Amino acid sequence: MVSRQHSNKREERYRTAMRRYKKDRQRNVMAKPGKHAFILILDHLQAGFNVPKIFRSAETFGAHEIHLINVEPFDPAPAKGAFRKVPAKFFDNISDCFAELEKRDYHLFTLEADKGKTLYDAKLPEKSAFILGNEDNGISFEYSSYPNVECLSIPQFGQTESLNVSIAASIVMYEYISQYRAKK
Repeated sequence: MVSRQHSNKREERYRTAMRRYKKDRQRNVMAKPGKHAFILILDHLQAGFNVPKIFRSAETFGAHEIHLINVEPFDPAPAKGAFRKVPAKFFDNISDCFAELEKRDYHLFTLEADKGKTLYDAKLPEKSAFILGNEDNGISFEYSSYPNVECLSIPQFGQTESLNVSIAASIVMYEYISQYRAKK
């Protein structure tokens, strides 16, 4: 009986989260771009807490928009309203997203541990788009298919292989802001 009650509560929490998602996604149509030109690309991220946390940080840092590549519906509650405020564009595949951004003259960057130029040594173009890969599998494409994508790394000094994706997103946004400060 206890496990059935637990299961029912879990199902109700899920239904409530999906109602919030649908409602906030409809409101997202009215979202206005932030003060900065940078864009985040969430490449097949898991629909857990990282996606709404990234929206929350992106709103705080003034992101222009967030592109979601094949990201499942998520509970927007941890975003504290940011999913309604940061424009979101949804894509089924990475190539459509990249094509749109290249037409808009964006420079594409991935974040990989111990690969490429360090984030702090890079001069970021004003129109920068940062690709954040799946928490377990990384990016969903081969670099050889997209030779214009540059790789950046966040210096790490401990033994852990990588940072949490929402933390990495906040670090890259902070570095971008340090290079391009918007007036309030």
